[in-house]
Order: sequence, then C-alpha cells, then structure tokens
Amino acid sequence: MDHRSPRTSELLSAIVTAHSAERIGVGEVVHALRNRAFGLSILLLGLPNALPMPPGIPVICGILLCLVGVQMVMGRDELWLPRWLAARTFSRALLDRIVNGALPWIRRFERYSRPRLEQLSSPVARYVLGGLVVVLGLLLLLPIPIFGNLPPGIAVCILGLGLVERDGAFICAGIVATLISFGVMGFLSWMLYQGALAFI
Repeated sequence: MDHRSPRTSELLSAIVTAHSAERIGVGEVVHALRNRAFGLSILLLGLPNALPMPPGIPVICGILLCLVGVQMVMGRDELWLPRWLAARTFSRALLDRIVNGALPWIRRFERYSRPRLEQLSSPVARYVLGGLVVVLGLLLLLPIPIFGNLPPGIAVCILGLGLVERDGAFICAGIVATLISFGVMGFLSWMLYQGALAFI
C-alpha cells in the first residue's frame, strides 16, 4: 500500500476537481487545503503573478499574502481569514486557468524536490519565512507596470513549493529569489521615480 504524502501537483488538481460550482469562495479553498494551508496558500497566491492575469489580481494576492505571512510570524497552526474575505468569490474558470497553467512547471520542479534540510521548514524557521512572505505581499501592492509583479511572484511560488514539499533546498532558492526580487523591484521603482521627475 502506498503511504507517501501527496505531491503538490496532486493537491492542486484535487482542489480544482473538488469544486464544480461556477463561483468558488476564498474560504472554501482555504478550508480544502487543511494542514497544508500555509504552504499551498502561498503557492496559489504566487501563481497568478507568475502568469498573465487580469489587472487587480496582484493587489488581492498581495493583501492575502500579508495575512498569511503575519499568521506564520504569530505561529498559528491554522490559517484564519476575516469573514468578508472568506466570503469573497472568484470564478472556477480563473482557478482552472491558474492551476492548469502552472501544473506543467510544478511537475518539473517535483522531479528534483524531496524532503531535505527540514530544519528550514521547521516551526522556528517559519517565523522568518512568514516575515519574507509579508514583504513579498507588500511588493505585489506596488503599482509597477508590465512585468513588475513577476519577480516577487516567482519568489512566492518557490517558497510555497518548498514549504509544501518540506524541501529546504527549494526554500533556500526561494530566499535567494526574494533577495533578487528586492533588487529588481527597487530598480524598477527608481526608474519610475526618475521618469516621473522628467515630466515635472
């Protein structure tokens, strides 16, 4: 009998197939994530920012990521959402687009991912990672056009995948990607500032 833990791709596919309604509540999805709510929530909130998505999605994802990160810093075991946010709905087509668009890439990552360096996914390490998630969520709120959300979005995805798979190597890669996104977003912000000065 196979007692292995489900892989990230299997969990994401199960979330999609478990919801057949045209509109899905944010609270329903979080409840379906259960004991992997933090890692999978981070991954799900990062995916829209690594794929072409309608305007406004990064802002919603950024706010939710800040909520998730703060609760990680607080050491919560279960993810809590305010009632107004849990009741917010989105289309099943959007969930299909996000998950199905990301699954090929996630499966490629899974070929190399396995539980290792598990101290980096320990409860103590999650305090620090929660702080990084909050900062990444704030970066997604910045109004930087074109590909401005891509660097933090990718960093969020790598961190989320590392947490779900309990893979310290991927978590390290996510930390590196976070530092890179800080630099890229700082540079883009400076460029926008200089452009604004040129029109004054």
